[in-house]
Amino acid sequence: MNPTGGAVGRRVGGKPDPDEYLLERILSRANLSEAWKRVKANRGAPGVDDMPIDDFMAYAWEHWPGIRSSIFANSYKPLPVKRVEIPKATGGTRPLGIPAVLDRLIQQAIAQVLVPIFDPGFSEASFGFRKGLSAHDAVYQVRHYIREGYRVAVDADLAKFFDTVEHDVLMARVSRKVRDKRVLKLIGTYLRAGVVIGNRLHETRKGVPQGGPLSPLLSNILLDELDKELEGRSHRCARYADDFVILVKSRRAGERVMASVTRFLERKLKLKVNQEKRGVSDSYALKAPNSDRYEMI
Repeated sequence: MNPTGGAVGRRVGGKPDPDEYLLERILSRANLSEAWKRVKANRGAPGVDDMPIDDFMAYAWEHWPGIRSSIFANSYKPLPVKRVEIPKATGGTRPLGIPAVLDRLIQQAIAQVLVPIFDPGFSEASFGFRKGLSAHDAVYQVRHYIREGYRVAVDADLAKFFDTVEHDVLMARVSRKVRDKRVLKLIGTYLRAGVVIGNRLHETRKGVPQGGPLSPLLSNILLDELDKELEGRSHRCARYADDFVILVKSRRAGERVMASVTRFLERKLKLKVNQEKRGVSDSYALKAPNSDRYEMI
């Protein structure tokens, strides 16, 4: 056993494999310090424990050693997220999950270690939740394809994506690059932590709760397989989170692509396409994330 409580990993070139020490990196003082800076800067409402962010440090000084030990022992249990409804500019609401401050800190620490592992391999067609990229970059990419003559848009909407992700399908893709089983188990506990709606606790057998620092990365890990599939078919496309568009040159090609992509999503990734919102059109409105504005292309 190593001094921090993790089993010594298999050796690569005579040295322990660093990929099996991810949990030590996640819980390192430097990584946690950076994670706390980001969580504190983002502020945010209290979770189900009603602890405001300004009270967290006093709590952490007293309880962190035991929390850290429980994480290494695979016995840590995150609190369920608090479900709230956020008003949309176009009317109605969208659900948002608010984790407790402690769980925001741990999720942020996980994300900071995993993003450098996964992000360099993500598709250039992916623009959401990635440093240096934005929805406007996705708009410019779509405009570029239109100028090249790809003027027919295949627009598919994933039905309640964040609520319907199959955990086994997601974790199979995470485990392709994460070999530290303790980290995989920790991520799994967050997926299964549950959600409180009103005063009732609901199990989360599916889905990735929106609102946590880890959710954007997990969504990109799963949907990167879609990006790579489209690249392999030489399609012109752009994706921001669960919104994506494919540009083709004819309506006939668009109908064919829509059918094949729907099959891929539903059979390979176990996701559902919203039949009412999917379509093939000669004009396209790209939705800017985190707002309800559309920019016409």
